[in-house]
Amino acid sequence: MSFWKNLFGGGGSSSAEPVGDKALGEEAYKGFLIKAIEMKAGSELQLAGTIEKDVGGALKTYRFIRADRMSSRDDLVALALAKGRQIIDEQGEGIFR
Repeated sequence: MSFWKNLFGGGGSSSAEPVGDKALGEEAYKGFLIKAIEMKAGSELQLAGTIEKDVGGALKTYRFIRADRMSSRDDLVALALAKGRQIIDEQGEGIFR
């Protein structure tokens, strides 16, 4: 049974672990707030972030994680913010549905 749990994400820990959603950088963009989030993947950082917006009096949050990995925090922040802008441009508030 553990084979199936590991295969479908039900057991064990993943190689990329979020570190308390520590924001490494943030940017306001078209009414949204994009945050680059620290996610360690071994000795590297994996591209991750959140997009937030107040919709109808409630704070909505969308999380994104991509396969890209890098060793530089500056590169991670720049790429995560760029990816957040791209998601907003493509989907707008539709990301919260």
